[in-house]
Amino acid sequence: MSTAPLRLVGNDDYGVKIPASSAAPAIESETQLRALLTALSGVDAVGLEARAAKLATRSIKKSTKMAAIDLAISMVDLTTLEGADTPGRVSSLCAKALRPDPRDLTVPSVAAVCVYPDLVAHARSVLGSAPVAVASVATAFPSGRASLAVKLLDVREALAAGADEIDMVIDRGAFLSGRLGQAFEEIVAVKGACGDAHLKVILETGELVTYDNVRRASWLAMLGGADFIKTSTGKVSVNATTPVALVMLEAVRDYAETTGRIVGVKVAGGIRTTKDAMKYLVLVNETTGSTWLTPHLFRFGASSLLNDLLMQRLKQRRGAYVRPDEFSGD
Repeated sequence: MSTAPLRLVGNDDYGVKIPASSAAPAIESETQLRALLTALSGVDAVGLEARAAKLATRSIKKSTKMAAIDLAISMVDLTTLEGADTPGRVSSLCAKALRPDPRDLTVPSVAAVCVYPDLVAHARSVLGSAPVAVASVATAFPSGRASLAVKLLDVREALAAGADEIDMVIDRGAFLSGRLGQAFEEIVAVKGACGDAHLKVILETGELVTYDNVRRASWLAMLGGADFIKTSTGKVSVNATTPVALVMLEAVRDYAETTGRIVGVKVAGGIRTTKDAMKYLVLVNETTGSTWLTPHLFRFGASSLLNDLLMQRLKQRRGAYVRPDEFSGD
């Protein structure tokens, strides 16, 4: 296997020696990788779901709700990933990303606009040097069923067109059938192709079956160089859930404590309301702490969430609900 600039948790039994300085040893074999992932503690599903449910009942004080809504807005990757996407649709999305509510310039811009690779150049031309990133799905999204050469070409074309961030999908078939080295090598290769661009690795947790698999896939992605780990493509029946997000947040917390490298989390698919977003913000604060409460380390992949956040923001200011049609449908 190829080496990678990683820091690992391990012990002499697995052939990984961690010096006091936590210098980054390289993973040199699939056996070593498998041992590291197998050594991770199992997930107590009952306890996990109970904690996620309990945290979901927490509320944010009214005095801080406006700040929480603005924070959530700033964390949105405003997304359009449909076969019928057009340059006009992307132009509208970019305009909304920059000025979510044109009548109120105190509303923050979103974190990024996420589009297919062939629309990256158009998004870049619209956004220019504005403080909104252009993110692109790649690596044969959403299935990931393509050769590594095709996946890398997909990534390089998106980057050449102006993408700042790449959202790749792991090879779930390789992971679930035990070909961990193959799944790992693809992440390492894509990270290498990304250069300075941020890499978000999509686990597609709805297809990983168990929480243990989610934990192992999270670590595999981080070991491979992911800057973010992401729940879902939004294209399967089960997407982001609070228990799955809790597993992933615990994984990035433990990875940071072990290695000193901080990795972000992106939740995507089915997050549509301000209430949903607030649940995840509480989950982040209670699991990883305030360090992760920033768009640099936590994102919402969403298309409809932004409008609900804007509606709730106006409600906080006016004291009454507003009509959904006060905002664009983009």
